[in-house]
Amino acid sequence: MTWQQLVRLGVELPSVVEGIWYRTPALLVGGKGFARLKEDGQSVVFVLESVDAQQFLIQALPRTFFITPHYENWPAVLARLKPLTVKQARLRLKDAWAQKAPKKLLVAGRGAVSPRRAGV
Repeated sequence: MTWQQLVRLGVELPSVVEGIWYRTPALLVGGKGFARLKEDGQSVVFVLESVDAQQFLIQALPRTFFITPHYENWPAVLARLKPLTVKQARLRLKDAWAQKAPKKLLVAGRGAVSPRRAGV
């Protein structure tokens, strides 16, 4: 996976645009960031529903998902782009989008976007 591939998947979601969040390339919905490229250019940050979801992902797929001390006890997870699959990326993007999308979009996209969950 590359950042450009992730962007192509992300803009498939309703009202998603490419922008800047924390001074790095990001995906935004309603002006709010939900995924961004890390400064290293090799990993991304996905917003999550909970810290429990973070721990689940890290334990289930430690080669792909991880955190740094900065993200401890914060509902977000880092993902290494190289091992991230299209299926994993789509799920992470949909779930992150659902955390930040305006309520009107959530209601309109119910059929297109899976419910908030931590599944891999």
